[in-house]
Amino acid sequence: MSVVVSNTPAAVASSSRTRSQHLRLLGRFELVADGAPIPVPLSAQRVAAFVALHARPLERAYVAGTLWLDSPEERAHANLRSALWRLGRHGCRLMDTRGKLLAIRTEVLVDVRELEASIRQALGGSGRDIDPELLADDLLPNWYDDWVMLERERFRQLRLHALEVLCERLTREGQLGDALQAGLAAVAGEPLRESAHRALIRVHLAEGNAAEALRQYQLFRRMLRDHLGVEPSPQIRALVPAAVDASAGRLDA
Repeated sequence: MSVVVSNTPAAVASSSRTRSQHLRLLGRFELVADGAPIPVPLSAQRVAAFVALHARPLERAYVAGTLWLDSPEERAHANLRSALWRLGRHGCRLMDTRGKLLAIRTEVLVDVRELEASIRQALGGSGRDIDPELLADDLLPNWYDDWVMLERERFRQLRLHALEVLCERLTREGQLGDALQAGLAAVAGEPLRESAHRALIRVHLAEGNAAEALRQYQLFRRMLRDHLGVEPSPQIRALVPAAVDASAGRLDA
């Protein structure tokens, strides 16, 4: 569905004040206004994403120099101006462009910012638990700019930590089905992360499924041996000592 607006400055300003705008960076890039997706060229996507991933307003020169690193300064600034113009089409005012600073307008909802705030509140005990399904998506997958990969890894670590904490908390509260889903999501997010496997093993033990706990341990141990050539830590071995001792011969075979 397309959005049709008047091209007059008054109509654009009026429309931008009333339209609900949402910038999605998790799973894919998408700009939505009043429930309708807005087409955004790749160069403009990069500007919007770069500015949105910074908590503070950014100098125009810094944005242009980072995104068009191999271009002369004059060309980089021209590219930035072009991208900002493209972002302003369809009556959608995503960016505050006054002066030398650029920032995402405060009324625009940015999914990764909203989710990070919820995660930090939940980890601090002042917010509600996060649905594991909301933690499933990577930040801008298939984007390979250095700045994206750094932000993606930072968010990935926060997301995995949140899943582990959620798994442990739900296990203590006896909500074992939800705890299992959180633990499985954490393991899927990083199969070689021991803390994720420990959280999942605790769920199996809380359910009385010693065989599942042992199977998870054996899977993790094989992966460590195959990929890193190391053994699991005493922390995870201590979770299933009897089962591990009984199967030691099979594991060493």
